[in-house]
Amino acid sequence: MQPIIDSHFHIWRQQDLPWLIGPMVPRIFGPYDPIRRDYGIEEFLADQEASGIEKAVYVQTNWAKDDFEKETAWVQETADRTGWPHAIVGFADMTVDDVRPQLDRLAKYSLLRGVRMQLHWHENPDYRFAASAKQVLDPNVRKNVAFLKDYGLSFDLQLFPAQMADGATLVEENPDTRFILTHVGMLTDMDPATVAAWEEGLRQLAAHPNVFAKLSGLGTFIHRNDPELIDFIVSRAVDIFGGDRLMFGSNFPIEKLWTDHKTMVDSYRAAADELDENAKAAILHDTAARVYRPA
Repeated sequence: MQPIIDSHFHIWRQQDLPWLIGPMVPRIFGPYDPIRRDYGIEEFLADQEASGIEKAVYVQTNWAKDDFEKETAWVQETADRTGWPHAIVGFADMTVDDVRPQLDRLAKYSLLRGVRMQLHWHENPDYRFAASAKQVLDPNVRKNVAFLKDYGLSFDLQLFPAQMADGATLVEENPDTRFILTHVGMLTDMDPATVAAWEEGLRQLAAHPNVFAKLSGLGTFIHRNDPELIDFIVSRAVDIFGGDRLMFGSNFPIEKLWTDHKTMVDSYRAAADELDENAKAAILHDTAARVYRPA
C-alpha cells in the first residue's frame, strides 16, 4: 500500500478557538455541533489508524490573532510529546504593517514550515473570510508575503476562483516562495459556469512553477464524501497542474462531519489509481514531502 502524507489536518482545544466558543454562525461546511469540542492528536491518530497515513502536516485553525505563537507552541509541544504532527503551518497576520516580528517569534519552532492567512472572499456571505475580495493584493499583504523567503517559509494560499488572477499576481511577485493552493481552489458546485471559472483560475495559478495545490476539503460545499466528485477534481487538477504539484490533505476533523477517515482516503486512492505511478506517488506522498519537509 502506498504510504500517504496528510498535508492538511487540524487538532484543537475548543477553549482557544473563538469560532467554536461563541454562538454558532453559518460556515462553509454547514452545521458543526459535533466538532464544537476538543479534537486532540490522540483522536486524530485513532481516526486515521486504518488509512495508511505515514506523516501529517498541521494547518492553523484560527485561534485569536494575538495567540498566533501560542498555537504553534502548543502544536510543537504535542509533536514533541507524541511524535505527531511532522510539520506545522502556523498563522501570521499579513495585514499588519510589518509581519517580521511575528515571524521572528515563530521561527524558533523546529516544525514550522509555512504560514496561512485565509484570504478567500465570495459573493455568498456564508463563504466569506477575508475583509474584501481584493485583500490578497492589499499593500501590507504584498509587502509581508515578500518577507517569507527570508525565513524559508511557504504560504498556504486560500482563494476562490474569482480571486485567482489577483493571486497569480501575488505569486508572480514572489518567485522564490512556495505557494500551496488550499482545497485546490474550492470548487463550490458543478454548474458549468462555476467549473469553467474554477478551471481558468487554476490555469492562471498553475502557470507559475512555485504554486502547488492541495487536494483537500473536497466535501466542504456538498457536506459528504463523493468519490465521483473527488475523481473529477483530481483528474482536472492533474491535467492543469500535473501530478507532481498536487498533494492529498484530509481536512480532518471537518470532513469527519460527514465521513470517516478511511472511507475518504479510499476515495482519493481510487482516483489516484487511475494515474501513472509517478503521479500517484506524488499526490499521496512525494509532493507533500518535498514542499513541507516533514520531520
